[in-house]
Amino acid sequence: MKPPHLPTTESAVRAIREIAEEFRLTMTVSDDIGADQTSRRTTADIGTTVDPDGSLPHEAFVDLEGTPTVSVRLFPDDDAKITVDHVEFEDVPRDSVPAFLRSVYGGLAHTKGRFFPPGLWLIVPLPGDTTYKERANALHPTPWLVRISRDK
Repeated sequence: MKPPHLPTTESAVRAIREIAEEFRLTMTVSDDIGADQTSRRTTADIGTTVDPDGSLPHEAFVDLEGTPTVSVRLFPDDDAKITVDHVEFEDVPRDSVPAFLRSVYGGLAHTKGRFFPPGLWLIVPLPGDTTYKERANALHPTPWLVRISRDK
């Protein structure tokens, strides 16, 4: 199942806002607009606000307060970095961000660990057989990461 297309950073922020309202989360957003402001445009000359194609790049940082703590950094290149309780998921497609957040806040995300070699992974399943898996801190997991374990 293909997620709905989010053509702009602003459309992704609107989708995240809807999820925040649905799960009753407090949300803060900060925007960086212009080639001289966005993080991946470090080669842009000072005062250069548009890309060579004439577009105005827009990047946003969204912080969702609640359990778990989640932050989303939306890049102008159609991808995002999502951090869930200090576990970083790099290069998540912008179109997948709403499904990712629904999985986390809807109770589908879980952790899986093993004793030897020691390790703990946060697993976030999305509709359509897409799953994101990243290593979490096994020595000092947060209470939320311990609570969602499937190793019990």
